[in-house]
Amino acid sequence: MSHGPRSGLSAVSAALLAMSRHLEVRDVLKTIVASARELLDAKYAALGVPDDHGGFAQFVVDGVSDEQWRAIGPLPRQHGILAAMLHEAKTQRLADVRKDPRFEGWPSAHPEMSDFLGLPVRDGEEVLGALFLADKQCPRPDGGCGFTEDDEELLSILAQHAAIALTNARLYERSRELTIAEERSRLAHELHDAVSQKLFSLRLTAQAASALVDRDPRRAKSELQQVAALAAEAADELRAAVVELRPAALDEDGLVATLRTQVQVLDRAHSARVTFESRGVRALPAAQEEAVLRVAQEALHNALRHSGGARVEVVLGRRGSGAVLRVTDDGEGFDPEAVRSAGRHLGLVSMRDRAGGVGGRLTVESAPGRGTTIEMEVPGG
Repeated sequence: MSHGPRSGLSAVSAALLAMSRHLEVRDVLKTIVASARELLDAKYAALGVPDDHGGFAQFVVDGVSDEQWRAIGPLPRQHGILAAMLHEAKTQRLADVRKDPRFEGWPSAHPEMSDFLGLPVRDGEEVLGALFLADKQCPRPDGGCGFTEDDEELLSILAQHAAIALTNARLYERSRELTIAEERSRLAHELHDAVSQKLFSLRLTAQAASALVDRDPRRAKSELQQVAALAAEAADELRAAVVELRPAALDEDGLVATLRTQVQVLDRAHSARVTFESRGVRALPAAQEEAVLRVAQEALHNALRHSGGARVEVVLGRRGSGAVLRVTDDGEGFDPEAVRSAGRHLGLVSMRDRAGGVGGRLTVESAPGRGTTIEMEVPGG
């Protein structure tokens, strides 16, 4: 098999497990490429997912720095060896790719490569992408090395499992898109109903205040105070809907920074003291970060609106390769069983669904007079 440091059954098993651990397509592509390069001890690896216009919808590389990749320029087109792998659906193993008649050169910033091993990633008859490696790292005195038949067989096994992982990730993302669309529709209906009722009450109360201004100023003042309260409630519901419909920019800021910012805003907006602490958290897959953020938002909403506590603590810490979120308040607390029996949920069902949807789990600890702790654990990538 491969001459690399991770050769053998355990290395193959580790690579396959790593691929099956992710749900986002981009995360799966990056894991496939990194696993292939490490398993076969290649200097470079890449995987391209074709679009319908002669280019690539996604192209992931490993072994090239971010600076090099930016200098190389736009994504490649489907030509030369890449086109052969995509359209002929055949393995390509070459001693020197530069000597192949189909070779069309590199961009100026592209690293030089010689020995080459590439093959299509297929799901039945559909070609999902092209996976390739270059420059096997086992130099001999004559300067040559090259990929072997054993390497080709190993990469073929990896590609078959890569196809499964990539297909599953695509299905997950499509399912998630449908879920998001359904959630947006539900929120739109709830927003329409709730805010319409508030605005209707607001209009009637304002009309009553207007009629009372001259003959009963005291009652008019009371009605105007009610107008202010109804307007504040409508604004709160609008803000809550905006938070649900437009997630924080996790891609730009990351989970830790996003949570810290939201906690700081809530601390300024409420009388309760709201604090945030982060303990060595690594970046998580995108779906997990969004789920953690959503659960934190729901738990904070419950604590600040219903608990009556003077302090709310948010702690995000590392646990193994994953993370654990803990939101604790010193408020009134409740009996979780009694809440469940009464048909009230306090958002617990949606929080459990979000945790379970990314392979995590949610626990609730609370009792009357003893505050509440919501804990969510996710396994990481």
